[in-house]
Amino acid sequence: LELRQLRDQVIQRAERHREDLKHLPPERYASGENLLHYLALRNQDLRSLQLRLYRLGLSSLGRAEPHVLASIDAVLSIVGELDRQTEDRKDAGEARRGFDSSRHRLEQNTQNLFGPSPENRKVYIMVTLPTQAADDYLLVEQLLESGTDCVRINCAHDGPDIWKRMIDNVRNAQRATGRSCRVLMDLAGPKLRTGAMSTCPGVIKVRPDRSSFGEIQRPAQIWLYPEGDPSHASHATTASLGVNEDWLSQAREGDRVRFRDARGSKRRWRIRQVTPDGCLAEGRKTAYLVNGLSLRLSRADGEAVSETELASIPPDETVVRVRAGETLLVSGDGRPGQAELRDMDGNLLKPGRVSLPIPEVFRDARTGESVCFDDGRIAGTIQSMEDGLLGVHVHLTRKPMERLTSDRGVNFPDTDLDLEPLDDRDLEHLAFVAKHADMVGMSFVNSGDDVRDLRERLIAMGADQLALVVKIETRRGFEQLPGILLEALQFPACGVMIARGDLAVECGFERLAEIQEQIMWICEAAHVPVIWATQVLENLCKQGLASRAEIADAAMSQAAECVMLNKGPYVHQAVVTLDDILGRMQFHRSKKRARLCRLQLGAWSPDTP
Repeated sequence: LELRQLRDQVIQRAERHREDLKHLPPERYASGENLLHYLALRNQDLRSLQLRLYRLGLSSLGRAEPHVLASIDAVLSIVGELDRQTEDRKDAGEARRGFDSSRHRLEQNTQNLFGPSPENRKVYIMVTLPTQAADDYLLVEQLLESGTDCVRINCAHDGPDIWKRMIDNVRNAQRATGRSCRVLMDLAGPKLRTGAMSTCPGVIKVRPDRSSFGEIQRPAQIWLYPEGDPSHASHATTASLGVNEDWLSQAREGDRVRFRDARGSKRRWRIRQVTPDGCLAEGRKTAYLVNGLSLRLSRADGEAVSETELASIPPDETVVRVRAGETLLVSGDGRPGQAELRDMDGNLLKPGRVSLPIPEVFRDARTGESVCFDDGRIAGTIQSMEDGLLGVHVHLTRKPMERLTSDRGVNFPDTDLDLEPLDDRDLEHLAFVAKHADMVGMSFVNSGDDVRDLRERLIAMGADQLALVVKIETRRGFEQLPGILLEALQFPACGVMIARGDLAVECGFERLAEIQEQIMWICEAAHVPVIWATQVLENLCKQGLASRAEIADAAMSQAAECVMLNKGPYVHQAVVTLDDILGRMQFHRSKKRARLCRLQLGAWSPDTP
C-alpha cells in the first residue's frame, strides 16, 4: 500500500511542473519527465521504507535515478507476488530476521572495539596524539570535547614515560568530559627505513628579513645561551647558539660580537638584551656560521672584553640527490649512507648510497623487482645484486631532483619478504600496551600467521582480552586479508585499519580507491569494523585550510566505521570539521547504500506551485 501511494504521489507532484517540459525537444522530453519524477520521489524522507525493502532483500530504490517509475513498478511487482504467496511471506520474515541480525553484529562489533556509539553520528573519530599531549592536558580535553572518540599512540615515537602521561591525560579528560575515549597503541612492526647517513660539518645561515627592494625590514635575531643547557635554547629566533658560559656572562646591552664567517666575511652583531637565560643579538648582514669561528666580545667604544670559539653547531646529515635514469645503491653492510659525486655540470660520476639494515631484504630480493623510497617519491627497479649491495635503476622521481636522507620508508612491492612480525622492540612495547591500552595495533600484517603469533604472545602474558586493530599496508596483507580476518575474529574485539600511505606505494596509487573499497567489502562480510586512515584532512590538520579533494575524501569516509586524523597544530579544527561532515553524510549514505532523505532544493520542490 505504501509503495502504491508513493507511486501516485510521484506522478501527481510531477504533474504540477509539467509546464516546464513543453519547451524541451521531443528527444529530451522523457529525460525531463524522469527528472520531475525523481524530484517528487526525493521530496520526502524514504529511509524507513528503504529499510523495510532492504530487509526483504528487495531494491531499496537507492539506484532509481535514471528510471524512477520503472524502479517503483518493479518493486511493486515483486511485493505483489510475495503477497500472493503465503509461504514466501514466511520466508521473507526469516530473511528479515537474517538481515537484522547481520546488521546488528557489525554494530555490536564496532561498539565492542571503539566504545559507546557517538551521539550525533554513527562513524567514530580517532586522532593520533602528538608528543605534547603528554604535558598539555587542555589539548587532550579539547580533543574529547570536540568529538574525538578514540586516540592513537604511535609506539614508533617517544617512549613509555611519555606514553603513560598521554594515557593519564586521556583518562582524566574522560572523567572531566564524561565522554568515552578508547586508546589504541600501534606497534611499529617491520617497517623498512633507510639507515644513518654520513655527516659533514654543520652550517647555520642567519640573515635579516629584507623587502623586495633589498631594504632591511627586520635584523637577524640570534639567541646566545650557555652551551650544555639546551633548556634555554629558543625556537622563536633566526638562530639559537650555545656559547661559553663565562664569555656570555660578560656581555652587556650595546656590546658588539665581531667575527669572520665561514666565507671569511667580516660580520658584527649587537647585543640588544641580556637576561639570566641568555642574550639576544641582532645582525644586519647575512652570515654563515660553522664550529671553530672565533667570537670576539667588545664594548660599544671598541674595548676588547673576551673571545671564544663557536662549538655547538651539530653536524649536518649528507643527502643523496637522485634523478630519473640514474643509479642508486642500497647497502646492507651497516655503513652510513654516502652522497653521490657529480661533476661541475651536475652529471653523475659516482652513485649515492643509502643503508638498509634489514638482512632479509638482501636474502629475498631479486633483480627486476620494484623498489620505492620515501612514500613513492622515488621508484626504481633492482638491476644488480652483489654481496650486501643492490643497484637500483631509478625510473621515476616526483621532482626533477629528489633528495633522500635517513629514516625514509622503503617498499619492495614485488618481493616476498619473510620478516618477523614482531621484533625485540615490539615485544618490549607489547608489555606496556597490554597493561595500559584498550587496543593494540599490529603494523605491516602479511598473513594470518602474524596475527596468530601476536595472540599467542598475549595469551602467554595474560592479556588475551586486549582488542586488536590489524593494519593493512602491504600488497601481501591485502591479498591475505581473508585469512587475517579469520585469525583476528578470535580476539574479543577486532578491526582493520586501511593504512593508505604504504598501501598506495605497494599496490600503486591508481589502484588505491579500488583496493580500499574491496577491503571494506570483505570486512563488512566478516562484520569487522574498518578504520579509514592516512592523510584525512591533512592540510587542515597541518595548515588550517583543507583542500577540496580532502573534503570529498572525508565525505567518502562515511563508508567506514571509524576515521583517523593525524596530528597537527590545527587537529582540533579538523575534528570539528570532520564531525560536521560525518554528521551530514550519514543522512545520505550507509556503507555502499544510498539513503534517500528529503532533498532541500528550495524553489524546485515539487510542492512549489
